Amino acid sequence: MAGVFETIDEELFYKLTQYANCSDNYEDNIKRAELLGFGGREIRVAPGCIIRVRDKNKIGKNIFFGLYSYINGKVTLEDNVLIGPHCSLAAGNHKFDPKTGWFSDRTDTDGDESIVIGAGSWLASNVTVTAGVKIGKANLICAGSVVTKSTPDYAIMAGIPAKQVGHIDPIDGKYIWHNDKK
Repeated sequence: MAGVFETIDEELFYKLTQYANCSDNYEDNIKRAELLGFGGREIRVAPGCIIRVRDKNKIGKNIFFGLYSYINGKVTLEDNVLIGPHCSLAAGNHKFDPKTGWFSDRTDTDGDESIVIGAGSWLASNVTVTAGVKIGKANLICAGSVVTKSTPDYAIMAGIPAKQVGHIDPIDGKYIWHNDKK
């Protein structure tokens, strides 16, 4: 049985590689989303992003998937979500199987392992959201954070594991930091 790369010529392979990995502009990001089955919803997919979601209808409108991000499993993205570069949202886990002596077993992603990202949220660069987490509405998840627990609406989260360090005023959009003495 021939592999997929044996069925295309070298020139087409080069063009596909360039398209998938090098062209980071609005038009190509929209086209990548359309090719992945997300057309008509203002979804943009930057180069290198891998999206393997169970139900494409759980991906809202006006979504941006950043460079080299990884979205896998039972994931819901509400409208107007920004996912920065190198983010990881993996719903489901491997678990240790004493019969094999290694992490060869998988958790059931139909249960409470799903991930939900609330409307208007921004996951900055290199954010990881673990299975079973619900990010609230209009959250800012700071760069490099690892979110292991669900968050309230309008939260600013940072750290490993992420903790709430502030909130966003829903009226004027200002950031209020918990350690701010003003």
